[in-house]
Amino acid sequence: MLLGVSGGIAAYKAADLASKLTATGAVVRTMMTDSACKLIAPATFEAVTGQPVYTSLWQGPEDFKIGHIQTADWADTVVVAPATANIIAKIASGICDDLLSTTLCACWDKPVLLAPAMNNKMWANPIVHRNMSILTDQLKFKTIGPASGRLACGTKGIGRMAEPADILEALMEIL
Repeated sequence: MLLGVSGGIAAYKAADLASKLTATGAVVRTMMTDSACKLIAPATFEAVTGQPVYTSLWQGPEDFKIGHIQTADWADTVVVAPATANIIAKIASGICDDLLSTTLCACWDKPVLLAPAMNNKMWANPIVHRNMSILTDQLKFKTIGPASGRLACGTKGIGRMAEPADILEALMEIL
């Protein structure tokens, strides 16, 4: 399973998700955006999955050849948690400017689960909903959340990433 982690504060929850997935016996490879790496260290994911973490198109573990294509071929399922407005827009627009967005472009024919997480004002933006519609209607991606509650900025509203246990349950339904 491929776990994509984009740069939202909810990235810390992705480490818990990676741990829960690994506990089920899944082999979890993690890809992180540069922004995600500023919020949580790749070593956290390496520790809970026992697998290397991929962060760049231009460098990686020695066995990481044409990484985005090999990983897209390898993955049977993909989960992006948190799925920020930025990564959602990139996927919907076909923008491939980092390892995660490039890999996701090659995973359009796989089961993909997105766990959106962003500020409630961002979530309410019609462009974000248009992008989500492209992903769910045209590419048949599945989504979970976002949930309502206290957000990182201190406000309350819809935008919290779904809880890792709920994401795990949704993944099990997909599989």
